[in-house]
Amino acid sequence: MADAVAFPAAAAAPAAERRQTADRVFWGAVFFNSALTLYWLYTLASGRTSIFFRNYKVDKEALVQVFFGVLFFYVIWGFIWWGIKTLLLRYFVGFPKDERRRSFSSRMNEPYEVSDIVARYSERRIRIADMVGRRGRFITMAFAGFFYLYSEVMLKPSTFSAGFLQNSLFDAVVRSWIFLGFYYVNGFLAAMFYGAQSRVMDGVLARANCLLITTLWSAFNFVMVPIGLKLTGIFPPGELAAVFAMIWGSYIACDSFSEIIGSFIGRQKLRVWGVGDVNRKSVAGTVAGFLAALALCLWVVSLQDLGWPWVGLSVVIAFSNTVLELYSPRGTDDFTMATASALICLAFGTWLH
Repeated sequence: MADAVAFPAAAAAPAAERRQTADRVFWGAVFFNSALTLYWLYTLASGRTSIFFRNYKVDKEALVQVFFGVLFFYVIWGFIWWGIKTLLLRYFVGFPKDERRRSFSSRMNEPYEVSDIVARYSERRIRIADMVGRRGRFITMAFAGFFYLYSEVMLKPSTFSAGFLQNSLFDAVVRSWIFLGFYYVNGFLAAMFYGAQSRVMDGVLARANCLLITTLWSAFNFVMVPIGLKLTGIFPPGELAAVFAMIWGSYIACDSFSEIIGSFIGRQKLRVWGVGDVNRKSVAGTVAGFLAALALCLWVVSLQDLGWPWVGLSVVIAFSNTVLELYSPRGTDDFTMATASALICLAFGTWLH
């Protein structure tokens, strides 16, 4: 199936350099989570809280939340999508057992060259399997969460800023340390945490890409909550659900459809920068991301019967998401897209009201 490869993979950096990048991402995440842990310990010792998290305590509710959150999202949900990706790699791509084992390993303890793999198997099929595993695990739940919170904000506009909050600082700290603990580990349990979303095409840097995204999500609260509170003060209650959709829904739609369409029909010709052994995107995926973000925003404008200025806002946000999805370093675009959309909405609200 090697003849199905659309374009040969660009030469990856030397193995030692890629491993060094993976180590830097790890230690950067350790530094951030150490600071987050110290901040949590300070809140426990001082009794002081802030706007960034709903709950700072280690009580029965917090322990139950951590346990069932890890059990469902990382173990059960991770196992389901690990199984789906395993089947795709076996029957759709054609990976033998040893190649599948290597694809779910940390890839940092033995040579792992993407160029060798795509010389023997279809790059298109590998990308599709990568996309299904990654998008299936995260975006299905992201869309479910988005539509739930969107309906909540429509019914109760006062919950708008809460849509940017993680429930518990303790939960965020524990989950981050667990993710860090499995970073270099091989085996079944580590595959539950990293396997489905670790792209074959990201090679040695697959887990670094995942860890960077996870760490930036933990940092989201410290950026998005203050912006969310300002948005609440600018927009009237009837418009807050639309603003929420413009920020979160458009980002999810753009990010998802750019990879889905790019994997199926895209010709991976656009060189980009980021954390991964092969960093390329496609024109088809980029256009699809723009159209998906625009369609979702216009649907919200129509649903809530908003005026023409909101149509213009939809175009600007869709364009911003597309540009940032394409040019942000891979692994950081989730953070940059949502933050930029929030700032655009803030500027729009200041002008409109």
